[in-house]
Amino acid sequence: MDLSDWLSCAGCGMLVYRKRFDRLSMVCPDCGRHAQLTAEQRLGRLLDAGTGTPVEPAPSVRDPLGFEDLLPYTDRLDTARSRTEMDCAVRVVRGTVRGRGVVAAVMDFRFLGGSMGVAEGEAIVTAAEEALKHRLPLLIVTASGGARMQEGVFALLQMARTSNAMTALDEAGLLTITLVTDPTYGGVAASYATLSDVILAEPGARMGFAGPRVIEQTIRQRLPEGFQTAEFLLEHGLLDRVVPRGELPQVLQSLLVLGAPPDPGWNPAVTDPVIRHPELLPERPVAQVVGLARELGRPTTLDHVAAWDGEFVELRGDRTGADCPAIVGGLADLDGLPVMLIGHQKGHTTQELVRRDFGMPSPAGYRKAVRLMRLAGKLRVPVVTLIDTPGAHPGLEAERHGQAHAIADCLRVMGSLDVPVVSVITGEGGSGGALALAVADRLLLCENAIFSVISPEGCAAILWRSGEAAPAAAAALGVDASTLLSNGIVDGVVPEPAGGAHQAPAAASKLVHDAVVCALRELREQDGAALREARRRRLRWFGTYRKRVDI
Repeated sequence: MDLSDWLSCAGCGMLVYRKRFDRLSMVCPDCGRHAQLTAEQRLGRLLDAGTGTPVEPAPSVRDPLGFEDLLPYTDRLDTARSRTEMDCAVRVVRGTVRGRGVVAAVMDFRFLGGSMGVAEGEAIVTAAEEALKHRLPLLIVTASGGARMQEGVFALLQMARTSNAMTALDEAGLLTITLVTDPTYGGVAASYATLSDVILAEPGARMGFAGPRVIEQTIRQRLPEGFQTAEFLLEHGLLDRVVPRGELPQVLQSLLVLGAPPDPGWNPAVTDPVIRHPELLPERPVAQVVGLARELGRPTTLDHVAAWDGEFVELRGDRTGADCPAIVGGLADLDGLPVMLIGHQKGHTTQELVRRDFGMPSPAGYRKAVRLMRLAGKLRVPVVTLIDTPGAHPGLEAERHGQAHAIADCLRVMGSLDVPVVSVITGEGGSGGALALAVADRLLLCENAIFSVISPEGCAAILWRSGEAAPAAAAALGVDASTLLSNGIVDGVVPEPAGGAHQAPAAASKLVHDAVVCALRELREQDGAALREARRRRLRWFGTYRKRVDI
């Protein structure tokens, strides 16, 4: 056996056949450890063959401080350049990923630990300017130990320099994506790496401001197992997704495709199922409707996504330390139209209901929704919300982390969007927890769904002083479709299959799909400022004697 054909995995120590290791994009088949790639290797695996056109940054000051430690800094630079055949730790190219144009800025850890100096800052700024010039998404692949000490404050200022370049892309409405690889620390993590719209990470990749050694040496604190790894960051709402290397091109393609708007005259064949006259609705006892709204077999947000059979890239996290499982959201392909889909998620089994907090969002859920709404506004894509919650989570932790503030921010941001907003109450529409996702241009209600200021049981307990009065409370509250439509609270009712949505979930999802498509088909032709003004005008007269403006 020729030992040169084999290598030992740095993660598990197992021997791996070198050619197999290369075929697997340098991922260990035993433990899944992702070995570091050079910038050239990374670009070769990401971009379509033959599409990588180099983009050269402007020359930068080589040694701004004349720094010398055990060696002159210029000697260290010469060694790094000779070893990597790169001028700095970032390579910038313009190319395509599965046919979709992109500008990529890829870091190489071999070049002085991927540290960020003046030249690296110039490369990132150049990449952003190239994306702006050609109206292309920007993909950044990070690998860095932090700012470069030998360049002092010049290196530190690259954090602000690159952050402002990212802001220009925000203002231009261009999609930005970061792929975090191991390791990503210091000034890179605290600037452009975490300012992207979508943050992906390879399994096991570590990211943070202070590295483990710095933390342990500074405050003498023992770090938790898996601290700062991609999986840890995902759980704490700081990433959108952990993506194995082999899946990355497909995920990037999905994101890039979802940034492309369809042609005018989108989806003309879909007919509108929405009922807009209360007399056309079937009569049934309100208590029965409440029971049907709570049926566990009703389609959830993720069920609807699956039934609509389009691309969906879930985006996770509130970027402040948490990810709420009771709200899901992400970029979706609705028959060729990119939309930001956000919805409550309950589940069908006891296990899933518990894991999803019974569809009752925490503040992190509403902050995640706000983040996604703002991204929709930036990318000029419509927002679709699917509402099914008993209400916002009423626990101590929710109050401690600002539940009221989070809901209020949701109401404000949703009302101020310059893109079409369509909301459908698909099950329970409970209190402010539901309203937070219902400030829409078109608010629709499924036939057996409900919308209320409080649960009938809660109202009965407070006002009737008896839970047995819940049916009377439900009727008095006017939670059913007929009452809500008669009062102009909802703009239309989406019919359901006989017996309720749980009896034929696929058919129910089709009806919701068609209702959303028809609403968006009308709204997407309208000017953003006009949409926002009409939304505010629509809300202005609720509860007054003035007639609501027809839509």
